Amino acid sequence: MEIILIQDIPNVGYRDEIVKVKDGYARNYLIPKGLAVAATSSSIKEHAEILRQRSHKEEKIKQQATEIAEQLKGLSLTIGAKTSSKGKIFGSVNTIQVAESLKAKGFDIDRKNISFREDIIKEVGNYTARIRLHKEVIVEIPFEIVSE
Repeated sequence: MEIILIQDIPNVGYRDEIVKVKDGYARNYLIPKGLAVAATSSSIKEHAEILRQRSHKEEKIKQQATEIAEQLKGLSLTIGAKTSSKGKIFGSVNTIQVAESLKAKGFDIDRKNISFREDIIKEVGNYTARIRLHKEVIVEIPFEIVSE
């Protein structure tokens, strides 16, 4: 039986693929659990239209992310932190502070999309943050930690 997968299923296929599986597996497990739908001619046409709309939306989102990335490229951030006399930060600087600093500059970016090369930032200095705006659009911006 041919089915259209709604989710990734290990050892079967990936989302939106049309795959052939045994009838019992499709009727008794995949279709009732909502993991797949039967691949009839009407469902294949409907699925093709959904994929076309999804790709159009995805292209728009990617274009917006690229525009934001262009704006972010020339940007550098300065983040203040309380430090000891030796330049060690009390606590650490994490993605929350970078997201807040970006928000102050007019960019509303979720902290989950920000990462550092270093695990923990505990010293004053220059660092780089990777911002994932889209699965294909990643921009790196420099930021500096200064003593308050």
